[in-house]
Amino acid sequence: MSIPSAALAAGWIPFVVTLVLILLFSGAYVKYFISKRDGTISSTLSSVVALSVTLLTTALIPVDVFLVSFMKNTDGTFKDWAVSNTTRQSLENSISDAYYSLYGLIVFCLFLLLPFMYFFYEERDEESTVKSRMCSAFKYTLVSLFIIVALLLVGAFVGVNHETPPSGKNNTNQWNKIVDLFKEFSNENKLEDALSFVVSVLSLLGMLALIMYSAYGMSAMPMSLIKGTKSAKEERLDVQSQRSRINNRSSAIRDKYSRRGLSSRNRDRVEILDEEERLLEREEKHLEAKEKSLLRKCLLILRPFEVVFGVAFFLVTLLIFVSLLLTNIDKAIHGLGYKSGYALPKRQLPNPVDIILVFCQKVFPLDYIMFAALVLYLVFCSMSGVRNIGIWFLWLRMYKIRPRRTRPQGILMMCMIMMFLTLAINIIIYELTPQYSSFGSQRYVEVKGNSTQEIVSCTTDATANDCTITRMTLLLTSFFYRMWFFGAAYYWGTWVFLGFILIGFVISVIKKRKSSIEGEVERDDFDDSDEELLTG
Repeated sequence: MSIPSAALAAGWIPFVVTLVLILLFSGAYVKYFISKRDGTISSTLSSVVALSVTLLTTALIPVDVFLVSFMKNTDGTFKDWAVSNTTRQSLENSISDAYYSLYGLIVFCLFLLLPFMYFFYEERDEESTVKSRMCSAFKYTLVSLFIIVALLLVGAFVGVNHETPPSGKNNTNQWNKIVDLFKEFSNENKLEDALSFVVSVLSLLGMLALIMYSAYGMSAMPMSLIKGTKSAKEERLDVQSQRSRINNRSSAIRDKYSRRGLSSRNRDRVEILDEEERLLEREEKHLEAKEKSLLRKCLLILRPFEVVFGVAFFLVTLLIFVSLLLTNIDKAIHGLGYKSGYALPKRQLPNPVDIILVFCQKVFPLDYIMFAALVLYLVFCSMSGVRNIGIWFLWLRMYKIRPRRTRPQGILMMCMIMMFLTLAINIIIYELTPQYSSFGSQRYVEVKGNSTQEIVSCTTDATANDCTITRMTLLLTSFFYRMWFFGAAYYWGTWVFLGFILIGFVISVIKKRKSSIEGEVERDDFDDSDEELLTG
């Protein structure tokens, strides 16, 4: 029996709507942050495409969970159209194709599009032509192309785990099913090994970005909403006071040494004071504009709601922290060990996020909405972390992410970081909701020892004929199994991630309230760029 149009519509129409919203959001987000002075159409469009692909990858997760849930009735039986295993397999293959397509686009953007556009912009000057810029950019892009080819070759020819895990009580039906599925590829399919290796490497880099950016964003974003920003009027008065003091010091030095002339030392002191005064003058202009802004006055009215959202987001962060902590403890106690990447066939300890989603299954589509909101929350926390911390190379700060002031190279680098973060978020989602993200709201009829029947939620104890596992879980678990090193690295990376959430929370509590013109005024800005910003 073919898949009914209602099932396809229920799963893919929301995805198409999400696609449109993501394109609009990506365009507005890039336009808001990219510099008006330096922005180009090519860099802007490339950033929008890359950011859209990134967000689409996370948007596919709720669709995957929804479709496997939609196959079954509340009484635990498959719907008429989903009784045939062939029909279910066809639907699962469409999800797998979507994942592989999006992962392929991520690899294309990471290793070809974004590096090319980065160096294409770097080569821009008055004497260069488009052709020469393209040749130079392609020459530098060959390095990233060499890296991806090298990773594919290493993944294809370096040994991976193809042995069946040791038997034991944790070796359940669904785990055996997973093992059987990728045992079909065997050693002869080198492409499968290569893809697994590349995605695993990129996900590991994403874990590092997750630790650096998302952990801080999950603490800083709620606390910034709770604390709010400083009063523009009070800041302006404080800046005026500082300007007056600096002006008096500068005038005193000039008056004292005016007759015999300024020495080089005093001249340097005067220049430093004049530079400080110019910076404060620019800050004062921005604060005056902010103080008179109608939008600013409207936001003051909404301040109580900002605090409420801040508290709510803090509770979500706390919930995620506790769930990840319990999941990691569960893996340490009941997991399959490091040789299987600490894979957890079945949740044993209580997991608050998983429990809430399972409870929400009773009111369709509340669980789907909550799951999608969880994914979006992690994405926006990551974006907040990138914005607050900026882009660094070791101890060197490369780019600042500021509204209407970010250089195109910074936007392109931000999109690259978000792509790495997306791959890591997929792993975090799986660890947060090991049961729900694997089976959604599916239920099946379990036959007890005394021949009594009971309708229960799907777990790894169910057979393949009773429940359908999501493609996301199948892909991630296959990565853990094929190359256990990466699964173990994700596990220990999660512990570090939890530690950085705590550190980020302490920093957010100690840190003073943000300025009302945070990120708008820097020493290296042009004066006329201030005029563009104030009149734009």
